Parts: sequence; C-alpha cells; structure tokens
Amino acid sequence: MDRDIEEQDPLDRDIEEQDPLAVDPLDRDGRQMGDAGGDDDGNRKVGCCERFHRSISKWMLPEELHERYRERANCCPPPIFIILISIGELAVFIYYAVWKPQKQWVTLGEGIWNSPLTYKSDRREEAWRFVSYMFVHAGVEHILGNLVMQLLLGIPLELVHKGFEVGMVYMAGVLAGSLASSIFDPHSALVGASGGVYALIGGYFMNAVVNFREMIPLLGVFRIGAIVIIVGTDVGFALYRRFLTHDVGLKVSFVAHIGGGVAGMTIGYVFFSAYNQKLLKDPRFWLCIVGYVVFLLFAVLFNFFLSPA
Repeated sequence: MDRDIEEQDPLDRDIEEQDPLAVDPLDRDGRQMGDAGGDDDGNRKVGCCERFHRSISKWMLPEELHERYRERANCCPPPIFIILISIGELAVFIYYAVWKPQKQWVTLGEGIWNSPLTYKSDRREEAWRFVSYMFVHAGVEHILGNLVMQLLLGIPLELVHKGFEVGMVYMAGVLAGSLASSIFDPHSALVGASGGVYALIGGYFMNAVVNFREMIPLLGVFRIGAIVIIVGTDVGFALYRRFLTHDVGLKVSFVAHIGGGVAGMTIGYVFFSAYNQKLLKDPRFWLCIVGYVVFLLFAVLFNFFLSPA
C-alpha cells in the first residue's frame, strides 16, 4: 500500500523546527554575540578602548551610570584642556630653568620670583597674576607633582565630563586659591597650579563620598583613602616649607591648596556628580555658583580696601 505522506528527511525537519527569531544578537561592531574568541562580555571579544572606558566608568561614575557612559563613550573631543594646560606649565618651567640663570633645577630661585607671572602681594594690582601664577613652579618636584596629579585625574574626568566642565572647575580652583591666599596669607608669594589640581581632587572626593553606596565598595574605600593620604602628605609638606624651613627669600603660600580644594568641593562636586544632566535646572548648581561669586566679590573688595599687604 502506497503511503500518502512521504517520510520527511530528518535534516529538513530540524531546519523547519528551528525558531526563525532565535538568532544571536549583534554587538555594536555587527558581529554575533556568540562569536568565538571572546572574554569579559559573554563570548564577545572586548577591545582595549572599551576596556579603558569600562575602567573609567568604574572609577568616575556610580554603578547605574556605567552602561549609559559606555554607550556614549568616545574620545571626541579628546581631553584637550588638561593636556594643553600641562604642556603650557611644562613649557614655562623649562623656560625659567634653561633660559634664565638658575643655580639648580631642583629649586628655582630669582627667575621665578621676578617673573611677571608670579603672584606677589605688592603687585596685586596686576590682576593677571591671580591666574598666571599657575604656570610658574618652584622646582622639579613641584611641577612633577602637579603634572602627575592633574593628568592622572584630569584626563579621566575630561573623558567623562568633557573639557568645559573640567576647565571651569580647574580655573575656579586657580582663582579661588590666589584670592584665598591674598586674604589669609597676604604677605606670601604664590606659584604653582596647586589651586587647580586641588579643585579637581575636591570635586572627585565629594563625588566619591556622596555616591559611595552606588559605587563598588572596595573601589570607593580605596579612592577616598588614596585622596586623604595624598592630600595630607602634600599639605603637610607645604606647611613644613612655609613655617619650618629657613630658606632665604619669599615664602610660598600654602593657602591656595585649601582655597582650590574648597572650590572643587562646591563647584567641582556639582559638575562631576551631574553626568548627563541639565545643570541649569539643578538648585545645587545655582547655590554653588552664588556662593562662589559672593566669595569673589568679598575677596576683591578685601584686596581693594582691607588688605594689610
């Protein structure tokens, strides 16, 4: 007896029974997620650039923002602000160390004290000195410390928050440092980019403290501990140079460290904790801006009418 239905080939039956929608999803490069040769993210191979951005997101952002940052992460524009500032500071240091007469590189002498960039209380009517002092450094250890800190911290911050935000925080720290020094240590000179560096540190520190619960606990403890150790060591050394050494010449103020740090803990905190948010609608932003402007006005009036220098 002939069969009405011919027996179906097993291979054809397997193909028909497969779910047409059961296809491996594609990654951002157009490859199937099931491709061989991967690690970290299932079977997908993760490149060096993506690993780099993953590390930045872990160190700079709360855990809930990691994925959003990685989706938008790119190096356009590159961290140009902090790199250009660092190049400028290094160029000025080399100029005074090489082309100006110096006895040694470790601690520069008359070249920087007579520089038109250095802030000195008796020349404070030259307003540019309140900002230009950041380009002048007192020696090798001084500039190396500032460059290392601002590059290690500034480049990741600028990749996350872009150059405008990092530039605003950095310059706010520089200006706050010189104005605070003119009020609380009016007879001392001021050189170095510590005000800007401490503004970055202050903003990063507040971000780490406020978002501690949303971040990986071990990284949070390490970040806060590292900042406390670095800041404590640097401020302690600055206090030693200011009060305990008997070097002949102008005394370098340490107050810029504190002024820059406070600026970072206010303005820097708002900028660095508001990833992908509209700051103009954030009341914390206006509170910090108003507080900073009030401090600027008070410092300017103090230097005009009340300064003992």
